[in-house]
Amino acid sequence: MKEGETANDLFAFLTTEPNNVVGPVHPKAMPVILTTQDEIETWLTAPPEEALKLQRPLPDDALRIVARGTKEDGGES
Repeated sequence: MKEGETANDLFAFLTTEPNNVVGPVHPKAMPVILTTQDEIETWLTAPPEEALKLQRPLPDDALRIVARGTKEDGGES
């Protein structure tokens, strides 16, 4: 408010309980992932009560771990 009107690039993401693939890595939550054009259209255009039905973990077979271990740049894995 002190700065007056500003233009800001903001984002957010919706999480849900983790599936069995994500849970061992991050037991608290996983992002909601939309996998079809219909899901994207629903998310962008449907009433909130319908769009929020997309807040669910992906089936376990829809994700796979592609790397494990310590990153070479020293960051966390």
